[in-house]
Amino acid sequence: MDMASVELKSVGKVFRPKNGQEVHAVRNLNLHVANKELIVLVGPSGCGKTTTLRLIGGLEEATTGTISFNGTTMNSVSPQDRDVAMVFQNHALYPHMTVFENMAFGLTLRKIPSVEIKTRVQETASMLGIAPLLERFPRALSGGQRQRVALGRALARQPKVFLLDEPLSNLDTPMRTEMRTEISRLHQRLGATMLYVTHDQSEAMTLGQRIVVMNEGVVQQVAEPFTLYHQPANLFVAGFIGSPPMNLFQGRVTHAGGQWVFQENNPAGATNGSRLEFILANEQGEKLARLTEGAVVLGFRPEHISWHDGAAQEQTIPRAVELIELLGPETHLHFNTSAHRFIVRTNTGHIPRISERVALHFDLTKAIFFDPVSEAAVV
Repeated sequence: MDMASVELKSVGKVFRPKNGQEVHAVRNLNLHVANKELIVLVGPSGCGKTTTLRLIGGLEEATTGTISFNGTTMNSVSPQDRDVAMVFQNHALYPHMTVFENMAFGLTLRKIPSVEIKTRVQETASMLGIAPLLERFPRALSGGQRQRVALGRALARQPKVFLLDEPLSNLDTPMRTEMRTEISRLHQRLGATMLYVTHDQSEAMTLGQRIVVMNEGVVQQVAEPFTLYHQPANLFVAGFIGSPPMNLFQGRVTHAGGQWVFQENNPAGATNGSRLEFILANEQGEKLARLTEGAVVLGFRPEHISWHDGAAQEQTIPRAVELIELLGPETHLHFNTSAHRFIVRTNTGHIPRISERVALHFDLTKAIFFDPVSEAAVV
């Protein structure tokens, strides 16, 4: 299958309604998708990810910048001539056509010989496990089967680029998991260039070879899933990626008694001794004080905080459990510092009771510090 690399340079999209304020849906987007790569665009609703997909497909016209396939500029090329296939959240199957006819429709429009159409459709249907359904109509299919047909219609086209816009969001959880695995297998088998849009960060982490995190039309970080999780570029990525997300504590780094100390901001009315305090390594403290002028946001992933039911020791913090969430293989324990609520992830068999006071250990070797003004990660 002939695939393509995709490159976006300084791409922007501004919607200008007749009687309203301009909407900057995409801002100065730069992205290179390698040939045969599966890349996922993720972010909250309205972040610009679907608009980006539509710009690549030619369904929207870029206000600024260039979009290229294999080095050839596509800005003035019509959607039907870009050789892309899109799969939408809505299956968009023709109800009066059989599965075979739905999958063959795009090929018929392109005047592909009927023998080749039959071969492509049957091969694709076999690959997706829907060969026995070719003579059925969409009304006789389940949601998962309809989504397979929509995916098969795109695959049979054998385009240079696949664009998938939240194709699984209408399916129930078991079917969504099954189809996610199916898409990953198809990508490995076909070596296809795929751009996949989702608002579900768990879906993004399991599917993408690289992930593009977007917010308010701006790319926040492009990275492999492991890097995105363990080395978030800024506060938005830290708070968006991960379930539960990273615990974030606002505070200051000060130098007292020959030591560098992180002290959590203590809100008015908080009881004495309720805020978090940690002794930092000298090099770390000096760097933070220099880069942020003392004010910082300290981040810990929930699994980087552990607990035990003994007495508090050095660099541990005693806290009472406020809430317990039992999630099968793991448990989430909720705590409060008066200034911030935070979550501890544990998979131990023994768990504390609500209101029980436990000693918490924060793994400072895994901590990430952010500048509260720029919101960028600094250490």
